[in-house]
Amino acid sequence: MTTPDLSTVSAISDWYVDALAAASPNMATGLGIPGRETELTDYSPDGHAERSAIRRQAEAALRLLNVESERDRVARDVMLERFAYEAELEAQQEHLRSLNILASPLQNTRQVFDLMPRETEEDQANIVARMGAVPEALERYRASLASGMEQGIVVAQRQVRGGIEQCRVWSGAGEGASFFRGLCDSLGIEGGENVTAAERGYAAMGDWLEREYLPQANPRDPVGRERYQAASRGFNGIELDLDETYQWGWEEVWRIQSEMAATAERISPGASAAEAIAILESDDSRAIRGEDAFREWMQQTQDETMQALLGTHFDIAEPVQRIEAMIAPPGGALAMYYTGPSEDFSRPGRTWYPTGGETRFPLWRELSVCYHEGVPGHHLQIGTTRYLGEELTRYQRLLAGTSGYVEGWALYAERLMAELGYLEDPAYYMGLLSSQALRAVRVVIDIGMHLELPIPEREEYHGGETWTPELALPFLIERSFFPEQMLASEVDRYLGWPGQAISYKVGEREWLAAREAARESMGDAFNLKAFHRAALELGPMGLQQLRDEMSRLRG
Repeated sequence: MTTPDLSTVSAISDWYVDALAAASPNMATGLGIPGRETELTDYSPDGHAERSAIRRQAEAALRLLNVESERDRVARDVMLERFAYEAELEAQQEHLRSLNILASPLQNTRQVFDLMPRETEEDQANIVARMGAVPEALERYRASLASGMEQGIVVAQRQVRGGIEQCRVWSGAGEGASFFRGLCDSLGIEGGENVTAAERGYAAMGDWLEREYLPQANPRDPVGRERYQAASRGFNGIELDLDETYQWGWEEVWRIQSEMAATAERISPGASAAEAIAILESDDSRAIRGEDAFREWMQQTQDETMQALLGTHFDIAEPVQRIEAMIAPPGGALAMYYTGPSEDFSRPGRTWYPTGGETRFPLWRELSVCYHEGVPGHHLQIGTTRYLGEELTRYQRLLAGTSGYVEGWALYAERLMAELGYLEDPAYYMGLLSSQALRAVRVVIDIGMHLELPIPEREEYHGGETWTPELALPFLIERSFFPEQMLASEVDRYLGWPGQAISYKVGEREWLAAREAARESMGDAFNLKAFHRAALELGPMGLQQLRDEMSRLRG
C-alpha cells in the first residue's frame, strides 16, 4: 500500500477527503466524488470505527506540522476544530443513537438517490444497483442502534415514531408507489428485483423500529444541559452561554413581533399581524397553483436574483451562476433545503421544496425562502466555496463549516435583500419577518424544551410555566404564522436534532457583528462587496474562528 503524503495541510486535506469518501459512499455522491456509485455507507459500529481511524490519522498528521502561512494556519485550525467535536461525539457514543426525522442514516440512505446522476444508461444502472444495496445498508445501521439499545443509549420515542412513518412512505406501504418504484417510473427504467429489495429493506426497518426499538426508546424528549451544550457547540462552533442565548432569543421574538404589527398596518390599516397574513394567504393574485408552476416561479426568481446581484454586491463565478429549483420527494420533513453542486459542477446546486401535498402556494413568504436557499444564501455561499479551488483546501471546499456559519449566512442573506430594497412590498417584507420570527422562536423553544426552562413571567403566552413539547407547537403557530402541518414537523425536528435550530439566529448574529465591526473599523472605506468577498474567501468554519479571523483581517 502506498504511504500517503501527509507533509502539508493541503496534502492531509486531500488524503482525508479521499479516504473518507471511500469509506462513505453516500458522502461521496453528495460531494460529486466518483467511484462508489453502487454502494451505500456502512453505518454499523465497524463502519464508524473505520471512519474514526481516518480522522485520527489526519489529526495526528496535522498536529505534527509547523505551518508558516496564514492560509495553512486557517485551514489547519478549521480541520482541528471539527475533529475535536467529532471525537467528543464519539466519546459520547452518539453514533449508537443516530436516529431522528431529518438528518440521520435513515434519511441519508434514501436521500442519496436524489443526488445521483441520471442522464446516461450507466447512471441509471448505478441507481438500480444501489437500490439492491439498501437492505444490507439498513441492516448494518440497525446494528448500531441495537448496540445502543443494549447499553441504554437510545433516542426519544417521538423520533422513532417519525422514522417508522418515513419507512412506511418510502417502502410504499402507505398510499401510492414506493419512493424507489416512483423513481424508476420517472426515469422510464425497470428496477426489477432491486426495487423490491429496497422496498422490503425499508419495510423491514420500519417493522424493526416499531417492534424492537420503540418499546425501549426514551419516553422523554429533552436531552438535558450537558448533551445540549455539546450539541450546540458542534452545530455552531462556539461555546454559548445558553441562558444568555435563551434570553436574547426572547428579546428577538418580542422585537420581531412588534415589527410584524407595524408591517400589518401597512398591509391593511387596523389589522393585526394574524389578520394581515390571512389576507395575504387568501389573495389569489399573490398565489400560484400547481407544483410545476410553482417550481417554475422558484427557478425564475432564483435566476433573476442571480443576475441582479452579479457584479453589484457579489462576485459570482460562472459555474456558480447555475442553480436548479426542485420539488422534493414526499416522505421527508416539511422544510425546504439545499444540496450543493458536485465538486466539478457537473451537478448544479439545487433548492428542494417539499409541498406536503399542497397545490396552492401563496407567495408572500416564498421570496425570502428563495433568497435563503438560493442566492445570496446557501447556493452563493456553498457554490463559491466549491469554486475556490486555489485559495482553499479540499477539506475546506467540501467538508468544512458549521450549521451556524452556513445557516447564519443564509439568514443574513435574507436580511441583506431587505436592506438592498428587494422586499419593499410589505407583503414580501412580512414574509421576511415571518421567517425571522420562526428562527427566533426556535431559539427559545429549542433551548427551553431541552433544558426545561421557564417561560419569562412577562410573556403573555404561559408566562412562568416550564417549556414542554405540547406548549411549543401553539407558540410556533401563533408567533411565526407558518402552516401548522409544517410546524408540527418542526417541533419533532428540534427535539431530535438538539442545538441545530438555534444556529440560524446565532449565526446571523455573528455575521451581522462581523459586518458592523468591519464598518466601524474601516469607516468611509468600508465596501459591502469587498466585505462579502473577504468573508467568503476565508471558507467555512466555526463561529468562534469566524469571529477571530475577521478580527485578524481588520488588523
